[in-house]
Amino acid sequence: MQPPSASPCRGGVSWQGILLAVSLLTFWNPHTTAQLTIEPVPFDAAEETHVLLLVHNASQNTIGYYWFKGNTTEDSHEIISYSILTQKINTGPAFSGRETLYTNGSLLFMNVTKEDTGFYTLRTLNNELRPELATGEIRVHGESAQGAPSPDLCPGS
Repeated sequence: MQPPSASPCRGGVSWQGILLAVSLLTFWNPHTTAQLTIEPVPFDAAEETHVLLLVHNASQNTIGYYWFKGNTTEDSHEIISYSILTQKINTGPAFSGRETLYTNGSLLFMNVTKEDTGFYTLRTLNNELRPELATGEIRVHGESAQGAPSPDLCPGS
């Protein structure tokens, strides 16, 4: 029966040696920064409910958020933008009036319809003017169930 690790005289490496090497590489390797992501809340929505595209892992030095309809950052598809420096919100050609942009970059869609189904792209800009992109998806199905409450994503409204 073969021993669980190779003999050092034959030039083999024991499993403990490999484990030690992997552990050291894990600690020596600098951690990568978290990637900008978009989470739709809820993931699947009924018509006439609200959907929040929740932003995760935005850079601490973000100075602007720009939302676009589709998998694009063309100006003609811009929905809304927010400048942290001026605290100003601007609407674009794709703005329907049902969108609310929060200061953390998250975008709320009120009373969604099937036409809202699709991809949405967020472009952030940091203080070095470097953009970062993330895409989220909204899925809207059928009509809302009669009498079913929509998620309370905007308390007090």
